[in-house]
Amino acid sequence: MEYQFALRTKKVTASEVREILKIVARPEIMSFAGGLPAPELFPVDEVGRQCQAVLAEQGPKALQYATTEGYNPLRQWIVDRLTNKWHINVGIDNVLITSGSQSALDMISKLMVDEGDVIWCETPTYLAALTAFRLLGPTFEAMPSDDDGVIVDGLEERILQHKPKMVYVIPTFQNPSGRTWSMERRKAFMELMTKYEIMVVEDNAYFELCFDDIEYCSLTNFDPKGLVISSCSFSKVLCPGLRVAWINAAAPVIEKLVIIKQSTDLQTATLNQMVVHRFLTHNDFDARVKMICDVYGERRDAMLDELGKSLPEGCTFTHPRGGMFVWVTMPECVDDDRLLQRCLTYNVAVVPGHSFYPVDPKKNTVRLNYSNLPPEKIHYGVSKVCQAIAEEIAASQS
Repeated sequence: MEYQFALRTKKVTASEVREILKIVARPEIMSFAGGLPAPELFPVDEVGRQCQAVLAEQGPKALQYATTEGYNPLRQWIVDRLTNKWHINVGIDNVLITSGSQSALDMISKLMVDEGDVIWCETPTYLAALTAFRLLGPTFEAMPSDDDGVIVDGLEERILQHKPKMVYVIPTFQNPSGRTWSMERRKAFMELMTKYEIMVVEDNAYFELCFDDIEYCSLTNFDPKGLVISSCSFSKVLCPGLRVAWINAAAPVIEKLVIIKQSTDLQTATLNQMVVHRFLTHNDFDARVKMICDVYGERRDAMLDELGKSLPEGCTFTHPRGGMFVWVTMPECVDDDRLLQRCLTYNVAVVPGHSFYPVDPKKNTVRLNYSNLPPEKIHYGVSKVCQAIAEEIAASQS
């Protein structure tokens, strides 16, 4: 039987990262492919205790339908966090709870994107965001980036030539590159967005995973007109299985997103929201974040150390100050799909980089995740990746 699916479904394909994760599910595979938090850091026992407490104290409410906007005590906790830690002036009407960040991206795309609209993205950028946007039929344009973020020089001329409907960016500890925008780039970028009133979708999924003493800021801090729609999540700092995240934006934007969410999933699970809130109010959240950052920072150091020792000449790699990823660029003779297959022969997995480009994909890049393996395995696995790269370079020259 030939199914008559909507035409828009022809514009999307399965996530290459998710498909790779199916391949590497075998226990002998050492995976640098997925963006997975370390499961040994999940607060399993504490979440269990808080779940029992919520059910004992508020069981019927926790298992009932609730408002689309989210559980108000959790929304207020987020407001306090954004105000005191992120230095963003928000109120409860600026916060919407979502079922994970991917749900947030899906709702934002439905709010903002019409077929044929032009969306600007960093290059490279987050693959799953491209997937969410692509379903609505936009055209993508790349904003070139370097280690300090989006290159602002020449951007105004491009805006005047073809003003984008919106831009999507990850300024802090970007997925996939690990890069972080400088303060100067953030200010200059938002000056242009404000001048031409362009909506900005800011993905802050990794914002709390900071390995140094520098205080980073959201683009919302430079947004006098309410143009920034910012999303963040508890997946990286608590656990992803609860699927609790949020959007903070201007109240009129939140009002529209609430209507869209009502047609999408009605609400984020009440029980999960209440468990997250109780966890946050009965534990030292800052201490938990520091513990995660200490572990991931050590693992980042192990990966950078091994890359520095073993990566063949002609290759470069980023030096993230937070987050979960390192981006490796190889000579143009290396094909990332062939490299993946060669890595798998050593029981090691990487993610080919071409999937992360909105346009003009580059086949000589890979993303490596360091959060999900201990340092000794990172050293061994990265040495095998470097060996595979060297073999690919040699094979292309023979």
